[in-house]
Amino acid sequence: MPEYYLTDCEFEIFTSQRTQIVEAISEGCNKFELIELGAGDGLKTTILLEHMVEKSIGVQYIPVDISEKTNADLVKKLSNELPALGVKALTGDYFHALKPLNGHSGLRKIFLFLGANIGNFSDEETQLFLSQLSSLCHTGDKVMIGFDLKKSPEVIMNAYSDPHGHTRRFNLNHLVRLNKELGANFDLSNFEQHTSYHPGTGAVKSHLVSLTDQKVDMEELGQSFHFDKWEPVFMELSRKFDLETIAIMAENHGFKVEKQFMDKRNYFVDSLWVKD
Repeated sequence: MPEYYLTDCEFEIFTSQRTQIVEAISEGCNKFELIELGAGDGLKTTILLEHMVEKSIGVQYIPVDISEKTNADLVKKLSNELPALGVKALTGDYFHALKPLNGHSGLRKIFLFLGANIGNFSDEETQLFLSQLSSLCHTGDKVMIGFDLKKSPEVIMNAYSDPHGHTRRFNLNHLVRLNKELGANFDLSNFEQHTSYHPGTGAVKSHLVSLTDQKVDMEELGQSFHFDKWEPVFMELSRKFDLETIAIMAENHGFKVEKQFMDKRNYFVDSLWVKD
């Protein structure tokens, strides 16, 4: 939907600034490992990979994803589209899958963590994630992280509490799956979707709110759960950032910001950090 701007913004950045991004990533080094955490279908990253292959840059692409099927599909796609590209997919949790790479291979490592996924972490989870990421990097290694930036609360609310009802259906679908997969008996009409945004903290929070006192049984667990009227069920966190906070985060974990790649509306930034 047009209101959900994040994907379009990052796709615009990669499309319009691919030359600058590749130059910044590969500066002073014509051979490196490009490691993408949560690679998915690799749609945006393929834009960079195509450019690297065209420029005969010696890149080894290492997509990391928890889904074995997603990895297999991506490897097959890239083998067909970019046969000259070296690809080695890793399946599993980011840091468990990356343990074999922790030693210095002699190649610069470039980590990608795109899509504003870092915004789904709490403060504690963010600190842990960046600490672990820093521990995998040696001096000169780089990290590119996608951050959704603070902006008009109206723009953000339209993206996360959209007029089409997609957000509501997305969150209610969790209850649909519980009904199908755990034998629960959620009545979807007994829950209301609620989204809030706090401009100070930059936190978007989504809840499902129980409209009545109710009991829900889960057959597969052999348990029942009671919900009070107006009791909220926390569903999602999506945090928004400013450039100053991003720079502080980088510094606190042994990096410095090298480049900031932003879309034309300054809604989103892909921030490139280098390890000191």
